[in-house]
Amino acid sequence: MGASEFAIDVRGVTKKFGARTVVNDIAMQVRPGEIYGFLGPNGSGKTTFLRMLCGLLTPDGGEGKCLGLDFRTASNEIKKRVGYMTQKFSFYEDLTIEENLDFIARLYEVPQRKAAVEKSLERLGMTQRRQQLAGTLSGGWKQRLALAACLIHEPQLLLLDEPTAGVDPKARRDFWEEIHKLAASGLTFLITTHYMDEASRCHRLGYIAYGNLLAHGTVAEVVQAGGLTTWEVSGENLAALADKIRGLPGVEQVVAFGTTLHVSGRDAEKLRASVAPFLTNAHRWTKIESGLEDVFISLLETAKDNFS
Repeated sequence: MGASEFAIDVRGVTKKFGARTVVNDIAMQVRPGEIYGFLGPNGSGKTTFLRMLCGLLTPDGGEGKCLGLDFRTASNEIKKRVGYMTQKFSFYEDLTIEENLDFIARLYEVPQRKAAVEKSLERLGMTQRRQQLAGTLSGGWKQRLALAACLIHEPQLLLLDEPTAGVDPKARRDFWEEIHKLAASGLTFLITTHYMDEASRCHRLGYIAYGNLLAHGTVAEVVQAGGLTTWEVSGENLAALADKIRGLPGVEQVVAFGTTLHVSGRDAEKLRASVAPFLTNAHRWTKIESGLEDVFISLLETAKDNFS
């Protein structure tokens, strides 16, 4: 597939702060209209990568294109075609929703600014709240305002950095419905998130830890590549059982999931041999398909910390 067929097509992207490499030789390809989930623990390099893509940070290495433009030399033009939603609400709390959108439209020199503001208000259902001060909005409505501001200049790519952090479940669901509608119209998304249910709603995923891209693909591809065998255990005194099996050969994870345990490892034979003495009537052991969370924890535990 040629480079022109990707909204994002970069490789070797690297960024160092002092002696620490926070983004290490990352390659990424995202198709137009795709929702690409970018996952990883805090401090893994996700935000740094997003900022390099949209020209807010200069990479130390790498090449490729963003929206058909060289992401290293055409950052000013890329900024005009990208919407970037930061982790922290960053609008004027003493201005109304309408005033904030009008201000952003001025910054982008949007033609027919009033019509663009009106369209943004209608698109995200904020017309009735247009005169409400931004500082009085709930988390969900602040999120809508931030998304509307990202869209006001009609970008081709949205970079959303943990956009639903601190937002209630209904607002999160409504937000993702809007994301899928926009993607269906051709808008491309690169979204960082910590929520596994949100990751599952993305078309494809990338998982980064300590600056390194450890896995990428569809949910099914990432789970399969993880190579984990997982047992679900139910019964009494699961905490005591967890203490007994944690750390045994082949047992990489013992994690409580509601009223059950998930026991996982990449060496299926070692794992079964270690838990064999505990396969009694006291507990019910069922082999299940590993989930995204199981795989990501496994990847994180085998990754090398780059902090020092």
